[in-house]
Amino acid sequence: MPLRLCGAPHNRKGMDGLVAMVTEVLAADAFAGDVFIFRSKRTDRLKLIFWDGSGLCMVTKRLEARGFIWPPVQDGAVTLSVSQLRMLFSGMDWTQIPARSAPPARSAIDVKNLQIAP
Repeated sequence: MPLRLCGAPHNRKGMDGLVAMVTEVLAADAFAGDVFIFRSKRTDRLKLIFWDGSGLCMVTKRLEARGFIWPPVQDGAVTLSVSQLRMLFSGMDWTQIPARSAPPARSAIDVKNLQIAP
């Protein structure tokens, strides 16, 4: 499930307005299962939208003491790891944790040429 941190502030948009932003600004499908994360202009509020298979969900969070750490966003969105999302959602500086890349692909084992040890 890709997690996309969206650069544009949500400016009091509801679910339908955020879906429109995903479609028009990011040229993405909000109903594909990705999680899209938006922030307010003051950076003290987040909105997450995602499709869970049966309906569109929206989660909101407001920090009381400070704002969320938000990086400069290139090309409309930044992809996050689950660890980075946890830290962002808790108000921590998640930019200090690098995103993990996928492990290298393994080559297939040729079963026909395997030799059994005596």
